[in-house]
Order: sequence, then structure tokens, then C-alpha cells
Amino acid sequence: MPADAPSRLPGAVLFACNFNQVRSPMAEALLKRLAGDRIYVDSCGLKRPAQIHDDERDEDVDAGVDPFAREVMAELGCDLARHRPKTFGDLEDSSFDLVISLTPEAQHSAVEIARGRAADIEYWPTLDPTLTHGSREARLEAYRAVRDALERRIAERFGG
Repeated sequence: MPADAPSRLPGAVLFACNFNQVRSPMAEALLKRLAGDRIYVDSCGLKRPAQIHDDERDEDVDAGVDPFAREVMAELGCDLARHRPKTFGDLEDSSFDLVISLTPEAQHSAVEIARGRAADIEYWPTLDPTLTHGSREARLEAYRAVRDALERRIAERFGG
């Protein structure tokens, strides 16, 4: 474990971003992969993502995780296909020891959820790969860069 890493792992960690479709699901999966069941890990966003129409079921459904995020996480053996985006209001439990916000917008909600609790709050500014334009490969590289940066930061913070 790095010298500046805390000596005790938190029992429950929440990652938060804007829509819970790219950055926070990536971080959630990466910490689960590193810590296994030693830490309860969840993620959420500020807003519910737009719904898409499922022609097979003839109904509107949540958009789910961004396809590029699913693809770059699958390269590491992390399957995000079953992840369903949720908001702070959708959380079944808000008893987190650590809330890590990945966007400036999510930082305010992280402070609110931790108010009056013993939760620590950390802000890890994380680029939004959805803003990348260009070829499919250029976009995938942007997602990989975010994934790899999160993986490094998680390893540094939680030991690995």
C-alpha cells in the first residue's frame, strides 16, 4: 500500500458523476475488481439519463451505460452491461464512509449526502470522454485514457 494511502479501507464507497453512464460506473467496477467484497461500492449520477425507445419491447427504457465505456471496460474483463444508471435519490442506502465525486457538478451533491454524517468527501476531477470527437478509435482512446487514469488513482488511494 502506498505510504500516503489510508491504513484502513473504508467500508462503503460511492462514486458520483453527472449521469452515471461513463465515469462513475467505470470507477465502481474498477474498485470492485481491486477490492472484491472487502468494500461495498456503488455509483450514481446527478440526473437520470435520457431514455431510449426499445423497439423490441415497444417501450422507453433507461439508456444504460455508454457503449464505449462498456467496450473499454470489457477489455479489462469488467462487464458493465447490467449496470443501470441511478441518481442520488435512487440509492437504497446513503451510509457511505467515502463519497468520491468525479465532476464539479457532483461535488455539491456529495457534500449534501455527507452532511451530518462521518463520511469523507474527495473530488477527483475526471475528463468527460463523451466530449471527444473524431474516429471511433480516437473516441475509444479517450475512454481508455479515462479508464486508465481512474484505475491508477484507485490503486493509489486503496492500495493495489
